[in-house]
Amino acid sequence: MPIPDFQTIMLPLLQAIGDGNDHHMPSLTAKLAEQFQLSAEELQALLPSGRQTVFYNRVGWARTYLAKAGLLEMPRRSYCRITERGKSILKRNLAKIDLKFLEQFPEFVEFRQREGGLHKPKDPTSAVEDDKTPEEILEAAYQEIKDRLAQEALSLIKQNSPLFFERLVVELLVKMGYGGSHRDAARAVGQAGDEGIDGIIDEDRLGLDTIYIQAKKWEHIVGRPEIQKFAGALMGKRSKKGIFITTSSFSQEAVTYAANIDAKIVLIDGKRLAELMIDYDVGVTTIFTYHIKRIDSDYFSNG
Repeated sequence: MPIPDFQTIMLPLLQAIGDGNDHHMPSLTAKLAEQFQLSAEELQALLPSGRQTVFYNRVGWARTYLAKAGLLEMPRRSYCRITERGKSILKRNLAKIDLKFLEQFPEFVEFRQREGGLHKPKDPTSAVEDDKTPEEILEAAYQEIKDRLAQEALSLIKQNSPLFFERLVVELLVKMGYGGSHRDAARAVGQAGDEGIDGIIDEDRLGLDTIYIQAKKWEHIVGRPEIQKFAGALMGKRSKKGIFITTSSFSQEAVTYAANIDAKIVLIDGKRLAELMIDYDVGVTTIFTYHIKRIDSDYFSNG
């Protein structure tokens, strides 16, 4: 089954701690995962940041909202326990517990007002957003901004000259740690080719290995024949490492071929190129920085 949203988790979570004992969150999360019959793949699914699993995040927020409504409490680090109010709620044999249900508790309403949750506009998307945790909403918004920025960057690349594309690739490779200095990289890669550049660059600052570069400022899809030609060129240089960069995309045949040959050829299409530019601050400028913080449990455990 799909990973349940945090509201769907609320009632099963409260039921799982209904015995009144302290429950360790990792064990409780594993128990809920078994109850929802989640697959190994679903349990490993990560938030866009890659720093936390989706299910663990949703269980955590289900716990937080139940705690803010006074249905459970957290007596110590990584543990939770049902309250008398929570026990009384379970006796009502409810079919579900959700945000709307929790709004009957003044403490929860106060928390949501501080959080801003009750001030969101009531439009067709609000119900969807109520199924997402704050991290999921924030990260989804960040990813949308990043995707739009990548599209704009790629569009601007295509409007510029092959010489501009050459300089961009050099700048990006240097930012990624290849080629040593910018001057060394420019000297190694700066050979003009057909609508792009072809050249070599050092894999590291010491020049212990060489990577061959093929770059195409193209509009049409790069097919298998182009990758085969590049692989043949690598064999001629007795090399097994290459990077093929294009402003367009690769056919599935090209991707499959590159994955099944002895040489290691990394394929970077236009979308990935724009994403790397954003990740390594090439052609983009930071305008805002948000720091998401969490409690330092070690600090409070020394009291």
